[in-house]
Amino acid sequence: MLIDTLPIKDPVHKYQKCIVVLFTGKRRVLSTCQLNGGYQEGLTAVFNNDIKPGEGMECRLLAPTYEEHLKLTAESLGLDPCTSAGMSTAANMDHAAIRTERCGALAVTAVVTGGIDVNGGRVGDPASWDELEDASVPVKAGTINIMLFMNTDLTPGALARAMVTCTEAKTAVLQELLAPSRYSMGIATGSGTDSTIVVCNAESEICLTDAGKHSKLGELVGRAVKAAVREALYRETGLSPESQHHVMKRLDRFGITEETLWEEFRKKIPGTGRADFSERLYQIGRDGEMVAAVSLYVHLLDQLLWGMLSAGEAHELGRKLLVMMGAATESRTEPEAQDMVTQMIRELKEALNDLAASWKIRTEPDLQADCFRSPQN
Repeated sequence: MLIDTLPIKDPVHKYQKCIVVLFTGKRRVLSTCQLNGGYQEGLTAVFNNDIKPGEGMECRLLAPTYEEHLKLTAESLGLDPCTSAGMSTAANMDHAAIRTERCGALAVTAVVTGGIDVNGGRVGDPASWDELEDASVPVKAGTINIMLFMNTDLTPGALARAMVTCTEAKTAVLQELLAPSRYSMGIATGSGTDSTIVVCNAESEICLTDAGKHSKLGELVGRAVKAAVREALYRETGLSPESQHHVMKRLDRFGITEETLWEEFRKKIPGTGRADFSERLYQIGRDGEMVAAVSLYVHLLDQLLWGMLSAGEAHELGRKLLVMMGAATESRTEPEAQDMVTQMIRELKEALNDLAASWKIRTEPDLQADCFRSPQN
């Protein structure tokens, strides 16, 4: 099924749970692919493969190694595995986002599939495996795969810079959406399995030397990738400003979940049913003032972890925020920075449970009046 045609006239097809771009001319390609990755000038096609046998099923390779899997996939798609570059994902190809940005003679297209909810990670998080030791740990599915196409030629250095700009754009979206790392307390910068293919038109009479943020090409790359990544994440998992506008979505990277709050709540205030507690927490979570206050509190934790605030500074303002939220706080000895993070998390959990105990349950019309709407939508 033909789903798009790029400005450079290359057709974009979707079939056999893959998105395939067939080159109609000479292209320069830089990619992170296991199959024919790196810098290539002789490729005839690139593809993105949904590795799940069926919807809701676990990912499964067709061969013992990832590269062999991609070779078999290329053959099944009718492609030459020697002149094709490919990548795989658990994302549904029906949820792919395609965005083109233009300015004068320049055109940039991003084709993106993505999911970050179960495998988001922050660069520098603890590794899942050591290739030298061959001691691997199963990694959860969740990948942002990007195919980026430019209608002009680029020098090899500019092609590499386009990949850097593309990666920055992806990370910027994750920062804006506050997507959590699943391996630390940080905000995700990507997933551990992300892959990128960058393609330029080697037959163009225009050859550009810069794809950085100061260049118009870099601006178009950033705009196209940001828009496509944001749309793909929404289509795959529902990630959006609206879905993130909830107290608990801001807190799960710090280990604060409904389950952990309930375990402490029922010990502190016996006799309250789980359904009643869940409704109270649900309403607290959607309250705009609570979301704003908790967001500020969380940013204090981030700045404390980054070394941008002292333990005392973060704790003092954190207590003021808890008071603004209507929670009582006790004066305690202030520990060092890392212990302070633990203490501030504990104090926030106690504050949320105190609020849940005293929260007056509102009716649905009242809740609808407070419902957040993103200005971008």
